[in-house]
Amino acid sequence: MSLRVRPHEPDSQGCVLDITPASAGWEHVGFKVVRLGPGDSHAGGEAGREACLVILAGTASVSAADDVYVAVGGRESVFEDRAPGAVYVPAGIAYKVTATTAVELAIATAPGSGEGSVRQIDPAAMPREIRGQGTNQRFVRNILPETEAAESLLVVEVITPAGHWSSYPPHKHDTDTPGEESALEETYYHRLDPPQGFAFQRVYTDDRSIDETIAVEDGDTVMVPRGYHPVGSPHGYSLYYLNVMAGPRRQWIIRNDPAHEWLLRPGCGVG
Repeated sequence: MSLRVRPHEPDSQGCVLDITPASAGWEHVGFKVVRLGPGDSHAGGEAGREACLVILAGTASVSAADDVYVAVGGRESVFEDRAPGAVYVPAGIAYKVTATTAVELAIATAPGSGEGSVRQIDPAAMPREIRGQGTNQRFVRNILPETEAAESLLVVEVITPAGHWSSYPPHKHDTDTPGEESALEETYYHRLDPPQGFAFQRVYTDDRSIDETIAVEDGDTVMVPRGYHPVGSPHGYSLYYLNVMAGPRRQWIIRNDPAHEWLLRPGCGVG
């Protein structure tokens, strides 16, 4: 099975991409992308699965349980230097997203028992972070990190400037070794600016039982069941990706590929 999932024409609820644990062949992460026109709606909510609704672009209202949030989101595109709109919905609670403008909606799901409450995630809690140096520099917003309440989900977005690398040096998180590494499935949802561009992502394991190099185009998703997963963006094309992660423990601890860890030494200009 290919690790690359391509979008399709919208269905009756605007869905253009839908990855489930069954379709991915794993246990935790679900990921969906929905495109809505003004006034259109998308409804969802699953027993046993929590959700993080991310308004990637556009403005929408979100209702869940007895809560209604209006004017969620507002940025024109994922490349605008502005936090997305986001609403957390515990497992088993129905929700509805209604577009005020054209909307690009990402829905991240993972196992949950229904603990917690519906809440809008404060955009002020998603400041832009700069990571790396030189051509390894990228810009990160933690949408639903470990410090924010949830049961399984971790959600983050990254912009990698043209000609830069990201998720680099190559790292992995596929072994549950407390204090050393966590086991997390992951999806990368890619957008490119300009949209006719492309980028590259490699997914590989130490024993090379997985070793796939993928040319990604605008709107593609790459599934990372295990292994290292660096990303490179060619000259002239900026890359955005949204990461969704989940696993047995809600903790992000990575292990770098030992062959490339030397890049993090002082003076190498990568860290």
